[in-house]
Amino acid sequence: MHLHDLGPTPATLDDAAAQQERLRPLVDTTAPGPTDLRTAAGIDVAHHDGTDEVVAAVVVLDATTLRPVETRTVRGRAGHPYVPGFLALRELPVVTAALEELEHTPDLIVCDGAGVAHPRRFGLACHVGLLTGVPTIGVAKSPPLPFEMPKPARGSWTPQVEGDEVVGRALRTQHGVQPVFVSVGHRIGLDAACEHVLRLARHRLPETTRRADRLARDAALRV
Repeated sequence: MHLHDLGPTPATLDDAAAQQERLRPLVDTTAPGPTDLRTAAGIDVAHHDGTDEVVAAVVVLDATTLRPVETRTVRGRAGHPYVPGFLALRELPVVTAALEELEHTPDLIVCDGAGVAHPRRFGLACHVGLLTGVPTIGVAKSPPLPFEMPKPARGSWTPQVEGDEVVGRALRTQHGVQPVFVSVGHRIGLDAACEHVLRLARHRLPETTRRADRLARDAALRV
């Protein structure tokens, strides 16, 4: 899979913050996203306890059957200790390596992490979206910002707001389960992002994330 050059890898948190600020204006939050969704990819990273070793997993699914089309795992070292707001500094090098190994370019990418629901409006999903040029969504398991709990029904949602800006949604993917937290990564609007997450969700998490999470964890255990 061909990836775009986003510039040198930041060496410090200040460099990473400057990169986020530089790249943020390039993010497209209004495009319609894929109109004929055939394949969707999930990305997740597992950490091997007690070490700085990480495993990135990418799973490409048929969007209709949700069966795997292609899977890739890459093992590497964490780029940096985890600091809130700088997940990409830690995970992006190994995620980039996994994406480069893909033979299929998916129609949509779902990241385990935030997109524009981020202190500088440029989370991991935005990095991945600009790297690949593919419509990309951030789906976080825990809330990146305060939120009100949506109603219990599947498809119910509440906005995540910072200041006067809506940056994401708390979305119920199944009746009565805890919501997930959806935000735009690149080349898709928030309405379309939530529609695709619901389409891909048979459980709380979209199947893209569930499969990538399982693959990354299993690979990390084989260290």
